[in-house]
Amino acid sequence: MAPKKGRTTKGKPTSGFAAAYARWADWEITSLFHRTPPPRTPRTIYVNEPLPETAYDIKKNGKKTLKKENVYATNQVVTSKYTIFTFLPRNLLEQFRRVANIFFLAIDILQFFPKFSTISPGLVILPLLAILLLTAAKDGYEDVKRHDSDRSINHSEVDVLEGGGYENPNTMGPKSKTFSPGNPFKGKKKRGAEDDTSSSGSDEQDPATIADEEKDAAAEGRVDAQRTMRVQLPPPDDNSPLVSGDSGRHPGSPTFTPGPLARQPTARIPRSENPFETLASDNDPHWAITIWEDLKVGDFVRLRNNQSIPADIVLCATSEPENVAYVETKNLDGETNLKSRNAVPELTHLRSAHAIVDGDAKFRIDAEAPDVNMYKFNAAVILPPAEGESEDRQHPIDIQTTLLRGTVLRNTDWVIGIVVYTGADSKIVLNSGNTPSKRSRVERQMNPMVLINLVLLALMAVVCGIVDAHLEQHYYPKGALWLYNDNGKDDNPHINGLITFLNAFITFQNVIPISLYVSIEFVRTAQAAFIYFDMDMVYRRPNKRKRAMTASAKAKKAKKAMKAKKSKKGKVDEKDQAEPEFEVDDMDETPTLARSWNLADDLGQIEYIFSDKTGTLTQNSMEFRQCSIGGVTYEGQAAQPTSVATENDISSDNTVTAPTSTRPIDTFVPPVANPDVHPPKVKLSEGVLAHFIDPQLAADIRNANGSSEGRHHAQVLNDFFTCLGLCHSVLASIEPLDDDEPKEGEIDVADGAVSYKAQSPDEAALVQAAADVGYIFLGRESATQIVRLQTPHIVEPRRYELLNLLDFTSARKRMSVILRELDTPERRIILLCKGADNVIFERLERGRGEQFKEKTGQDLDRFANEGLRTLCLAHRYLTEEEYDSWNAAYRNAQVQLVDRDEHIESVSSEIEQNLFLLGATAIEDKLQDGVPETIADLKRAGIKIWVATGDKLETAIAIGQSTNLISRESNLVIVRGSSELSAYDQLLRAAERYFPDSEVVADDTVRPVESRQNDRLRRVDTGLQSIVGADNGQRAGGFVLVIDGAALGQALEEEHSKELLLEVSTQCEAVVCCRVSPLQKALIVKLVKDGLGVMTLAIGDGANDVSMIQAADVGVGISGEEGLQAVNSSDYAIAQFRFLKRLLLVHGQWTYARNGNMILNFFYKNIVGVAVLWWFQIYCGWSTTYVFEYTYLLFWNVFWSLAPVIAIGIFDRNIDSEALMAIPELYRFGRERLWFGSVQFVIYMLDGLYQSAVVFFVLLYSYITTTTRKDGYDVFMFEFSTTMVISAVMVVNAFHGISTSAWTGWIWFAVSIGVILIWAYTAVYSAIPPSAFAVPVYGIDHYMFRSAYYWFGLILTFFIAMLPRYLTKASRVLYTPNDIDILRIVHKLHPDIDIARHPLLGGQEDLYPLEPRSPIPRPLPPTAGSRTDMSTGLPMTDRGFGFSTEEGGVAIRRIQTNLSE
Repeated sequence: MAPKKGRTTKGKPTSGFAAAYARWADWEITSLFHRTPPPRTPRTIYVNEPLPETAYDIKKNGKKTLKKENVYATNQVVTSKYTIFTFLPRNLLEQFRRVANIFFLAIDILQFFPKFSTISPGLVILPLLAILLLTAAKDGYEDVKRHDSDRSINHSEVDVLEGGGYENPNTMGPKSKTFSPGNPFKGKKKRGAEDDTSSSGSDEQDPATIADEEKDAAAEGRVDAQRTMRVQLPPPDDNSPLVSGDSGRHPGSPTFTPGPLARQPTARIPRSENPFETLASDNDPHWAITIWEDLKVGDFVRLRNNQSIPADIVLCATSEPENVAYVETKNLDGETNLKSRNAVPELTHLRSAHAIVDGDAKFRIDAEAPDVNMYKFNAAVILPPAEGESEDRQHPIDIQTTLLRGTVLRNTDWVIGIVVYTGADSKIVLNSGNTPSKRSRVERQMNPMVLINLVLLALMAVVCGIVDAHLEQHYYPKGALWLYNDNGKDDNPHINGLITFLNAFITFQNVIPISLYVSIEFVRTAQAAFIYFDMDMVYRRPNKRKRAMTASAKAKKAKKAMKAKKSKKGKVDEKDQAEPEFEVDDMDETPTLARSWNLADDLGQIEYIFSDKTGTLTQNSMEFRQCSIGGVTYEGQAAQPTSVATENDISSDNTVTAPTSTRPIDTFVPPVANPDVHPPKVKLSEGVLAHFIDPQLAADIRNANGSSEGRHHAQVLNDFFTCLGLCHSVLASIEPLDDDEPKEGEIDVADGAVSYKAQSPDEAALVQAAADVGYIFLGRESATQIVRLQTPHIVEPRRYELLNLLDFTSARKRMSVILRELDTPERRIILLCKGADNVIFERLERGRGEQFKEKTGQDLDRFANEGLRTLCLAHRYLTEEEYDSWNAAYRNAQVQLVDRDEHIESVSSEIEQNLFLLGATAIEDKLQDGVPETIADLKRAGIKIWVATGDKLETAIAIGQSTNLISRESNLVIVRGSSELSAYDQLLRAAERYFPDSEVVADDTVRPVESRQNDRLRRVDTGLQSIVGADNGQRAGGFVLVIDGAALGQALEEEHSKELLLEVSTQCEAVVCCRVSPLQKALIVKLVKDGLGVMTLAIGDGANDVSMIQAADVGVGISGEEGLQAVNSSDYAIAQFRFLKRLLLVHGQWTYARNGNMILNFFYKNIVGVAVLWWFQIYCGWSTTYVFEYTYLLFWNVFWSLAPVIAIGIFDRNIDSEALMAIPELYRFGRERLWFGSVQFVIYMLDGLYQSAVVFFVLLYSYITTTTRKDGYDVFMFEFSTTMVISAVMVVNAFHGISTSAWTGWIWFAVSIGVILIWAYTAVYSAIPPSAFAVPVYGIDHYMFRSAYYWFGLILTFFIAMLPRYLTKASRVLYTPNDIDILRIVHKLHPDIDIARHPLLGGQEDLYPLEPRSPIPRPLPPTAGSRTDMSTGLPMTDRGFGFSTEEGGVAIRRIQTNLSE
């Protein structure tokens, strides 16, 4: 069976001219200007050692040259297209991919020969030069912006080791030349105090903001020395890497005494005591500032908290215990949870500049060749032989000891590392691609149209040449007077046919519109400006800058505090609250930016959208929304109005006052049930949006001393929040309050606020919620496994001994901790567990708490229906004997050499049984504003959406449901990597089971011979069939394919599996790809784009989205919090995902309709003028004589007919934006490409031929039948030809007017200006006397304007020529109107109708996800969709489980190791 239409063979001819043209059209110019990188080879990096002789090639003359494999790529990363040297040739090649430019270059060269010259050859080539220069200027401007963005990244600062005789022997290649100036530093400088704020991390301040702060500080009387900063304690050996030059403690540094939570003690010290101001001499080892692009392989670098990693770095030492560092990898894999990395154990002594240089640290690193796999790295550090040994010592380096470029250092004060891969060799860049040269689909469609016109022009030239040669050879022997003296070697009947053939190309050259391209560039510039100035796509947010409180402000605050104390209820009214520390000075506005102007019309034809998740659809932040405890549901309230909520915000009965503002508080004092309890303040954790406040919950917690029923529920509440506060791997610390004065020495809990640092916002939100209720996790006691928890009932914190921690994994879907109570006489042992509902429910003790289980199950269904991420909590008490027996088995499993993980899991599962259900939590992974509505409307527009993310499968599905990508009725087909069943087999079974009528499996391209066996997927009966129902996969919600990165990698390996993946995905409403790498994101975009021949758009906000953005037809970057990498590589930059709707549905649709209409009208108007010249050849012996006076033809594309088509491209509007936004289904006109194509082109060309025939023949036979002059003389040729050109201009401009949809003032002006100009020109030009200069039409105004033929001919030809187009358009609108016509009529006749809500206009949709979330439970849809895991063939249930954290990370292993010790 032949390949079906629409797959990889679609639009790809295999032979002939069409195949050659397709190869030329698809040819990438970038291949000429990018050197093919040399084969990647393993490398050896030398530290404090000279390069060996083997690193050099010895020439015959004895000269040594370094081998190519020992010269490494510079750390400069360039996303721009051009350099100084490649701009001219590359831009010219790009422009001469346009057939019209090649044609006009040939015509201009032809006119340099005197035989074919019409006017001065220099003037002839000016239009082409103007077009090339204008286009080059536009392209250059766009690329300069890219260079500026590159420079901002390449010139970011980093600390590099220098001095003390240290030299890096490793050699780097040359840097690329750019438009930007070089290194802004005249020389290397030491890091001063002010450099502390100049890190290149994501928190870098805007220079204007810094300048404003300094100006305000001066106004408030502050001096520079009063500014403060936080510093970290030096490492234990006092060789602080934070001190430049001196390895000892700075004499001005305060002495710290660790407090109870001071795992990372910090203090605020005056700037005059800042150790950064101790600068070393150039001869001492020190950390010097350099820029990223000057970083070399083998350099030692020092990075600090929140700083971006500039290259792939091997970790040597960190500020954390056991040399652990935490990195945020969302730029690489999209995951928001922090990853832990540990230093190479053999290099941890390199903790300062002196330790590296003075310690005689000599070693080398043998690393594998640069590889795209971001989850694998193999290297080894080679140390000199130990004393008494002869062999080098080798120690492994893996990805766990490596920091990759693109990640950000978090929760770690400093790290020291050595650079191994830079620039193009780093893993993030290897997963990206070169900046492509994109051309819009409209432009690509124009080339065949230009070719058709070129063929038409060639036929016209051939006809003229043949007929002219025949006539001359026939009449020359007869002595024809018009051939007199045609007997020269370059002028005779035998050669004149060829000359006429070439002259015809010049005469009829306007059939190829040269001004079309410059007009398109001008129009696209205006369209880019419209996008930029569209205020509905400008993101506004308050510009909050922290200011020091002046003396007057402090007095005002104290006065209001006194007023609050005098208040009757003891609480501050809203109008009396203290002023916030942050002032809203103005609004930050981020407009939508068109970075590539030539792709605007593609926005109106998008068929597939590929979106990142983290930062694009979500905010990377969590909010604890609801919880179900003991069958009772609690819902949080909105955030408090002030930045610090104090005890005054709690009434005398200890209830929390209701919020009065939507501004989130930063620090909060939890409620208490015992007046003697004074809990510490709790600071809002990073990644958590708001505190959880529920007055009813606070009241129920206080009922511990009430009725028996109340006491029982209070006990369940206590157990629930104890589990929430202790079952995690979060770190706690005390941070000073922002409004406190800097304190030296120990920081007491009362002086600061508890702050949590978690590996994922999920865990942070859970622990934060427990603290907000009063169960405050206070961290571990130093050097012990004792954890502390402050409760709202007991004055002193409760102490627990942490016995075991059973880690969370995607397979276990649960996490448990085993603790011993230390403050109770019984010293009970308790197991706390949290996990997915199905995992927890099957481990519950039977016959206990059944009513809770049923009610909690109902609450879980409601939470999941609202798109919240759920987690169940349970616990059990263990006896000493039971625990001792189990612990012995667990210790034995930990030391197994074979199948250790399986043994540990088996033993862990034994203890996690007979649990008591405490309740469930519901967390909202906060979406960007308007994401669900936007995705729903884009789906209504007929656009298919794929989400590609690095998150886990459950997280991706949860986000898909909350964003409307996956409806509650959808049937999920899950394909995951499996060693037992390949991705191809899973896809094939899915096609056979769910799409038997689609003929997917009948296509030979998807079924290789070896896979045609009738093997069936074996199903295992697990009892879940009764849960999901017998109609699994047959429900009305359609299908959504969910595939993970492992399965996707398998599917992309073979052609037949690619075809099958395409076939199955096209049968689904949406596709979710999880756990995918950046390179896989690009591959799926190319698969769909090339395989289906569709228009694709990719949108993302991080460096991991660059390759996907570049691979798509249109790339959109979100200027979010993940840096500018995505924006730098994008074609359009928006601030929020919701703006994508207006960008596509309004600007995309308008631009596509405008540009398509403009181009068609351009071809039409040119064919009218050329066809009039062509018809005249019948009467002039086919000699290519102009019927018009030449200046009329010269100005045809400039003054007579240009303004209307420009106005169409800029001002035309087929329907208002309100209708396009309200009814997304209207987008199908662009998606189905109904406004521009070959059919429309042919219609317009035929229309132009008809109108030209009317203008020519009606006027010709009117003028030549009888004379129009009163004296009886025959008419001069230019009399009737000038009438023809005026008539043609009137017809063409009127036709342009009929082609428009919105008759604005600009349209009226543009349509009329050409007619006015040609009338005025004729009147003036024909009146110029010969005494001035020779005018061929002098005096024709005297005869033409007085002739009835002139006036009658204009009227007659105008109406006859316009009648067919008018009747066709009127009949279509009246009898076969499309949706846009109907809406235009409705809006015209009934302007007050609300299109968005009128039921007859399709604007009202009953979409569950579009309803605003409210406390009222929303009923489940009548038929919930199913999900099937194709790797097992089994159905799966879903109640919204979603939890993300690092699996098996250093932090967890460290805790487990300490426990085992």
